[in-house]
Amino acid sequence: MENWFAALTLFEKVYWIVAIAGSAILLVLVFMTLIGGDVDDMGDVDTDIEADTGIHFQFLSLKNLMGFFTIFGWSGIACMENGLSTGLTVFISVVCGLLMMLAMASLFYYLAKLQSSGTLNLKNAVDQIGEVYLTIGANRSRIGKVSVNVQGTLRELQALTDEGQDLVQGNVVKVQDVTDTGILIVNLLNK
Repeated sequence: MENWFAALTLFEKVYWIVAIAGSAILLVLVFMTLIGGDVDDMGDVDTDIEADTGIHFQFLSLKNLMGFFTIFGWSGIACMENGLSTGLTVFISVVCGLLMMLAMASLFYYLAKLQSSGTLNLKNAVDQIGEVYLTIGANRSRIGKVSVNVQGTLRELQALTDEGQDLVQGNVVKVQDVTDTGILIVNLLNK
């Protein structure tokens, strides 16, 4: 092994060192990510954020940089093994490394967009059809409960009605409005 490495040119040694070191660090980062370890990206700054501006596309991060070095090294070695010139080897390995960075940044960007806060927005219940679960008093006299699908989840929520009669279990209702306190205002769907 030592004789093999000593026989390499400086150009080849640089590519082998970059490929092996980049691969080792990338494997550690991927392993840490999979087990839930906290791997901080470069450029983290503590700031107060006034509003949620969304998820930003991060091209330059530690994971992406290690992906660049890994693919840069291995594609350079492959080019040298196929007898390509030094200039062409450098060009191809840089392009391959940049493509890897772009692919990884895109992957992490779109994976991060899949996250949802899970916060219930009751305004999404308006115009939804539901079923009375606990009796709702006529003319907003008693709070009851309805089962209604909100944001893809069946929920049991407090409700009032402006109907002149009590709404009993099994009545089908439509959500008309939501009060400031988060109580649904429902009307009987089939009178």
